[in-house]
Amino acid sequence: MADTITITDNRTGKQYDVPVTDGTIRATDLRQIKTGDDDFGLLTYDPAFMNTASCRSRITYIDGDKGILEYRGYPIEQLAEHSTFLETAYLILFGELPTASQMAEWTHDITMHTMVHENIKKFMEGFWYNAHPMGVFVSTVGALSTFYPDGKQIFEEEARRRQIVRLIAKVPTIAAYAYRHSIGRPYVYPDNGLSFTGNFLNMLFKMTELKYEPNEVLARALDVLFILHADHEQNCSTSAMRSIGSSHVDPYSALAGASAALYGPLHGGANEAVLRMLKEIGSVDHIPAFIKGVKAGDGRLMGFGHRVYKSYDPRARIIKKTAYEVFEVTGKNPLLDIALELERIALEDEYFVQRKLYPNVDFYSGLIYQAMNFPVEMFPVLFAIARTAGWVAQWEEMLLDPDQKIARPRQIYMGATKRDYVPAAARG
Repeated sequence: MADTITITDNRTGKQYDVPVTDGTIRATDLRQIKTGDDDFGLLTYDPAFMNTASCRSRITYIDGDKGILEYRGYPIEQLAEHSTFLETAYLILFGELPTASQMAEWTHDITMHTMVHENIKKFMEGFWYNAHPMGVFVSTVGALSTFYPDGKQIFEEEARRRQIVRLIAKVPTIAAYAYRHSIGRPYVYPDNGLSFTGNFLNMLFKMTELKYEPNEVLARALDVLFILHADHEQNCSTSAMRSIGSSHVDPYSALAGASAALYGPLHGGANEAVLRMLKEIGSVDHIPAFIKGVKAGDGRLMGFGHRVYKSYDPRARIIKKTAYEVFEVTGKNPLLDIALELERIALEDEYFVQRKLYPNVDFYSGLIYQAMNFPVEMFPVLFAIARTAGWVAQWEEMLLDPDQKIARPRQIYMGATKRDYVPAAARG
């Protein structure tokens, strides 16, 4: 029996056989369903893409009901335990884990591109001292397109590779400069003798010492967090990266747009909302009253529930373990006890269990960042560093997909019908 679905149009009585491929139908196949010759054809209405697949991808697999997240088929738990961010970035981009020689070349290429042009420093110095680091980051990434005109050569493989390396290498430098600018400290140049995350910590926190020695536990914690945030299928910012990239603009401009999407509190700012909630609760003693308020509709349980995951977010389990390792170095975050009690209640209380409100990746990540002395304004910037790997991988996959065209959704027009212009003096 053929993989088709039969649709009966009750308006006309006609039947249509529509092919089913990979559990989907093509939206354009619905165009044949018309009431007459002047009918455009049937459209689907899906304002938040709740049930619309916009692409085919081989990068990230998510099963939200089972709590599964895989990059190129590798479970996130294994990558977080055994891999590094740079190795995971290579996997996401090229489809396979690198050999030793490939990894050495990849690490060398990234390391040799961490510096930014001195004029970029001057550009960043033009921002007001209290400018939000994410705003500075978005603007500076966009400005990179003016420094690398070869970024427009998007269909030349070597040129694409150069831009990918540049972006992954330079976004930590830009992020660190944005942070230093916000606190009035001089910028710190990259140290190519350190690891990817060790160098990032160096650019953030180095003072007057001749050689910054990053704490290995904290550097590893950042590595794990970056791995967990490297890609997450077709989320808001990734969709923005693909949509903007579909115009065939350079990747710097597309990535600036993706970063802007990440700037929003419903996306990259979610872990900040968790910290705000924990601070408002104040102590474990106040949790019962807070929970009562949530059930009554007087507040929201931030950091619980997810658009995709309908069970425990697999990243949340890993981050919880990482949090304890970080607190061994930094001391326990005073908000941890509140977080643990909230998690216990949410996992046991029938109200939250029925609604599948399990902890997500944002619930513990903010506690870790705060313990490492990152201001909350830096949280989405840290997210952007990690997600750059996924963004450029998704961007390249989109460019090479023969099915992809410039993004141009349809609309359902609800405005006025045709009317004639009336001169100002005659308007009532």
